[in-house]
Amino acid sequence: MAGAESGWLCLGCGGARFRRAHGYGTQSPMWGTITRRVMRLGFISTLAMLVGGVPAQAQDDAGFQSYLQQVRGTATAQGVSRATLDAVLPTLTLNARVIELDRRQPGGPANSGFSPFAPYKAAHVDAARIGRGRTKYLAQRPRLSRIERETGVPESIMVAIWGHETNYGSYTGNFDLLRSLASLAYEGRRRPLFEGEFIAALKMMDRGVTRDQLKGSWAGATGNPQFLPSIYLRLARDGDGDGRADIWNSEADTLASIGNYFVNAGWRAGQPWGFAVTVPAGFDRSMVRNRLVSPRCPRVFERHSGWRTIGEWRAMGIVPQGAAWPNDQVLATLMEPDGQGATAYLLTGNYRVILDYNCSNFYALSVGLLADAIAG
Repeated sequence: MAGAESGWLCLGCGGARFRRAHGYGTQSPMWGTITRRVMRLGFISTLAMLVGGVPAQAQDDAGFQSYLQQVRGTATAQGVSRATLDAVLPTLTLNARVIELDRRQPGGPANSGFSPFAPYKAAHVDAARIGRGRTKYLAQRPRLSRIERETGVPESIMVAIWGHETNYGSYTGNFDLLRSLASLAYEGRRRPLFEGEFIAALKMMDRGVTRDQLKGSWAGATGNPQFLPSIYLRLARDGDGDGRADIWNSEADTLASIGNYFVNAGWRAGQPWGFAVTVPAGFDRSMVRNRLVSPRCPRVFERHSGWRTIGEWRAMGIVPQGAAWPNDQVLATLMEPDGQGATAYLLTGNYRVILDYNCSNFYALSVGLLADAIAG
């Protein structure tokens, strides 16, 4: 759901969590590499058909089945039960569609510039999403308040993540996760990632998750919070006391799991994620330029200033738009997503936690703004 400004490789663009429609172009070096690889694979497959008389699809299917037997050994070594392997592996066939979708996911073009935030905000922090969020917020207040006490994560943030990921559960994806992940692992471009997630999904079945529940985005994100299987195994939580972490059907489990994710990512209780501000005319942005290059999501952090305390921002004439100033010692960065002269934002370390969920400024800003609207 983010724009090309994120520089994030989409891991499951099927309508939720890792499925975000980034709108990437096709001019990056990575795209050229992928294009050449696809052309080379196509040439080799055609040559095999002409010389050997064996259809390319049959070759792929045979190779896929052979690969599954290799994975059986790896999964067994990692503790996956024989019963689960025997129930799943014989049912799997190669899904060429998910491979095609994955090959469409290059990085953002380096020279693309930045698109404005306002159109994205209008589409994702709209009256319908705010209204549904408030309804869910009020219905879940008893559970949400308990989760907030335990985690320090604001109730409204948990609901806003749910709203952004799956529109409060209205669409969670309908791809067969096991088939998708096995196919992507076999293709090989990101085999360590997808093979690990495939084995994690098998472990979920050993924990009692049914095959029917393992549906989601094309690259493995599942349930209301759109967790990858490995994230589910680490961070999914039981929020309603029935002994299961059911992120597909239980709203309480969904919210508890999101809260636990944020705690694990370093959420600081009592700090806002950020707030809208007005930058004074004539403000010297060179004084606060960020001179560091982030090893993670550099295109995202390129839009942020360097860190300053709230007290320092106050002294430079930054004025909040309706929000109260947090403590003067809180650190924040400045971002102007629609350019100079438009609404800007001071962003705390908790904003970086939202980015951990999806490394896109548009996504993180919209989550924060939706949370504020829901709570307001």
